[in-house]
Amino acid sequence: MQVGIDSFAAAYLEESRAVSPSDRVRELVEQIEHADRVGLDVFGIGEHHRKDYLDSAAPMILAAGAARTKQIRLTSAVAVLSAADPVRLFQQFATLDLLSQGRAEMVVGRGSSIEAFPLFGFRLEDYDALFAEKLELLLEIREHEHVHWSGKFRPALTGQGVYPRPLQNPLPIWLGVGGTPQSFARAGMLGLPLMVAIIGGEPRRFRPLVDLYREAGRQAGHAPEQLKVGVHALGYVAAATEEAANEFFPGYAAAIASVAKERGWPGATRAGFDAQRGPEGALLIGDAETVVEKIRHYDEALGGISRISLQMNVTSLPHAKLMRAIERLGTEVAPEVRTVAA
Repeated sequence: MQVGIDSFAAAYLEESRAVSPSDRVRELVEQIEHADRVGLDVFGIGEHHRKDYLDSAAPMILAAGAARTKQIRLTSAVAVLSAADPVRLFQQFATLDLLSQGRAEMVVGRGSSIEAFPLFGFRLEDYDALFAEKLELLLEIREHEHVHWSGKFRPALTGQGVYPRPLQNPLPIWLGVGGTPQSFARAGMLGLPLMVAIIGGEPRRFRPLVDLYREAGRQAGHAPEQLKVGVHALGYVAAATEEAANEFFPGYAAAIASVAKERGWPGATRAGFDAQRGPEGALLIGDAETVVEKIRHYDEALGGISRISLQMNVTSLPHAKLMRAIERLGTEVAPEVRTVAA
């Protein structure tokens, strides 16, 4: 099982907002470098277009990380494909693949935040149609150097070449999903690896959707080993479990409050947070032993997973604490969970 980290380069607390954007980006690149040094498998950068985030141009951050790392895989987490040009997105990640000598990946999705749509001139009414068409084009570009394609939302391609070509053939493309059955079934039919965002509730409630993905893939003729399942979850590792919970909760509550105000959700309570840290909950928070056991629970609940990526930065923790958590994840957690059969 691969173990990694996802970051949204977010700042929800006043202490984190007091750090200059330049210093925050520099620290993020140091975190990528440190994750590589301690043996983690993958580092992902999300995509948002709002004030509290610095990840609107994820390939740029990943390219800086590529220049300072040797082994770790570098991915989006996720790229909002519905509001992107698939040609440019492929070119950016193909270039990242060349820079990193074959370590680039893409996780693409529709995006749970909607600010990219008006920013780039797209209609929310076309939310799913945009994604379906652009995913089709992205996969066509990955397959063919010269592309013949036409659709509704973009001018046709009539044999133009798309360059550069990546070192990896094919360039890995994962499908990032939330909780809609159609998204799971689509990933299976296309034979794409699946990245499931689980930020609350019980992981086992996603098992029917993961089973749907695997069955759709089987019916489409894809080999079981092609149908990989990864998980993006909120997590943090400290020396002791209560220490981890006490450090994580303030930023977690602020992040949930920010989203809850927009979407009409209830805010986070400490009691609810502690319940989510329990054996059946979604949060991967505690000492190394606790996090290892929780990852094993995810693996069992979902019928085997190939990758787990922890989103730690949502808490706006200081850089030094994130660096220590990255080290614990790489040196104490990852060696244990890699023995889990995916």
